[in-house]
Amino acid sequence: MSLIAVAALAAVSGMAFAQDVQVVKIGSVAPMSGPQAHYGKDNENGVRMAVADLNKQNIVIGGKKIKWEMQSEDDAADPKQGTAAAQKLCDAKVNGVVGHLNSGTTIPASKVYNDCGIPHVTGAATNPDLTKPGYKTTYRIIANDLSLGAGLAFYAADALKLKKVAVIDDRTAYGQGVADIFEKTAKSKGIQVVDRQFTTDKSTDFMAILTAIKAKAPDGIFFGGMDAQGGPMLRQIEQLGMGNVKVFGGDGICTEKLGELAAGAKTVGNVVCADGGSSIQKMPGGIAWKKRYDADFPKQFQLYSPYTYDAAMLLADAMKRANSTDPKVYTPKLIEANYKGVTSTIQFQPNGEMKNPTITLSVYKNGKKTALN
Repeated sequence: MSLIAVAALAAVSGMAFAQDVQVVKIGSVAPMSGPQAHYGKDNENGVRMAVADLNKQNIVIGGKKIKWEMQSEDDAADPKQGTAAAQKLCDAKVNGVVGHLNSGTTIPASKVYNDCGIPHVTGAATNPDLTKPGYKTTYRIIANDLSLGAGLAFYAADALKLKKVAVIDDRTAYGQGVADIFEKTAKSKGIQVVDRQFTTDKSTDFMAILTAIKAKAPDGIFFGGMDAQGGPMLRQIEQLGMGNVKVFGGDGICTEKLGELAAGAKTVGNVVCADGGSSIQKMPGGIAWKKRYDADFPKQFQLYSPYTYDAAMLLADAMKRANSTDPKVYTPKLIEANYKGVTSTIQFQPNGEMKNPTITLSVYKNGKKTALN
């Protein structure tokens, strides 16, 4: 065979090989800017790790070798920007989406994904309303607020024997939702809710509402919101001389960063918070995974990245089981999942909620988040 023929054959072979590689894009949406950017980066890191791990597996689907890529979008924790980001991913024809972080962005975005037929899996948004429309494209792999708010109220009543609490929320879908459930459950347990106050997810000055609460002399304060507000709130609770008041919150404040955001306030030691799932130490693959995460992304871990990692891997698992990367073909396989992930074995109820979700209560010892159960 001549050198020309060999070169031609090599070129044809190269073309054939190129045609046998298919790019599959996983969208990642979270607040990458603003006061919640530390959450967003953590979420994105989880997806980035999953994409890197998938590319090491040389996966073949439908006869084609898959090259996995991530397309990251910033929703800035804003509902309008969230729907715009969702539409951008739809227009880009990504194969699946991991996100969003906030319930206030995830709920409106879920309709966009449903309308364009792309499945999304959230490992962070917890408002129960997310799955109420019954979209076949919506999945959650973390406990919702029904579990978080109720679990904290039970702990306040049964373990701490509190008699009077005040409730604050940031008026977001997440903050108001989890606060409503805490209040309802607390009342059912015989706790008196002496005050209900409101703030925003942009505020940093809470002195007026805390002063009003102090006059009611509660044993505990529940805050439905995020750590960017929770930290300053803890400082101001201390400044007002409420150093003995317990402070409760859902997964929004239950982060490694809370102690730093509270700037050394001793009231961090009064916090009891809840997040969905098990602590890293009790997750099936948590300890080994966290070691790899910390090596790749030093000092960036917050809370949800193990879930966003599992969410991306879950999408890939459904594609493999369907032998197709086409959302129309593989989406029905998601509801049949029995995926052994880092966080847990993921199985779904018919509405896309997790079967048998767990929650973890945590406190802060010397400013460090420490699991209670």
